Amino acid sequence: MRTNKGVFNGFSYIILIILTLPIILGYLWIIISTFSTRCYGLIPVDQSGNYFKGLTLANWTFLTDKTKTLQVSIWLLTANTLVIAVGLTVGVVIISMMAGYALSRIKFPGRKPFLSLTLILHSFPSVSLLIAIYFVLRWIAKIPVLGRGIPIIGGFGYNTLGGVILVSISLQLPLGIWLMKGFFDNVSWDLERAALIDGCSRWRAWWQIMVPQIMPGIAALSIFSFMEGWKSFLIPYSFMTSHAKATLSTLLNEMLSESSPVDYGTLAAVGLFQLLPVMVFYIFTQK
Repeated sequence: MRTNKGVFNGFSYIILIILTLPIILGYLWIIISTFSTRCYGLIPVDQSGNYFKGLTLANWTFLTDKTKTLQVSIWLLTANTLVIAVGLTVGVVIISMMAGYALSRIKFPGRKPFLSLTLILHSFPSVSLLIAIYFVLRWIAKIPVLGRGIPIIGGFGYNTLGGVILVSISLQLPLGIWLMKGFFDNVSWDLERAALIDGCSRWRAWWQIMVPQIMPGIAALSIFSFMEGWKSFLIPYSFMTSHAKATLSTLLNEMLSESSPVDYGTLAAVGLFQLLPVMVFYIFTQK
């Protein structure tokens, strides 16, 4: 019996290695390419084709100079990406916690149709909504203060970081609401009833009793939302035209869209630069 189990486990590991090997090789190629003039497979070569030569740091000059593609600092693009990721995370988590609690605990007319509507909205691909979103953001941009002029995010209109955050939040809310509702459903009513009997308001019971019980769900939603905001491409690319407001994902796209030959070494370095914060964030939040 133990022999059969050992054979099964060994076979499972072999299948797992075969499936993950292309991914591992891809990451290895990215890492090696960032420090190489050229690559022959996974082997760095110089211009003459000599193996294990041609190692260089020239692909990382974008850290100190402006990017050749957009002519802006990589740190400005990183800051834009971080603002979008943090804004998306904060907005989705706060709204989802409130809406999830209300849908889980409060019985009100239209509750079930609203739940069904959020599920239906989540099924729409974002690309099918781009034209409608464009006109909405153009209209918001005409509103004084709200559309333009807000520090850091620029406002909530077209060609602003706030507009991208607003659209991204609306697209992620259906998933966040359903996730939070599921966690609130699993919290015992007895805890909340005891708090209400002791004189807690509904708001205080939500904040001090219910929210601490769903911290794993909040952490999961925060991680998912942050990663979604960090790698977001379609919305920033569609609704921000200024290079000074671009993100790391749009930079990678512009590098691939150049009419001149693609510099794969620099492209790999920028891709690794975007990937590293996500890996660090995942390592420190996986518990």
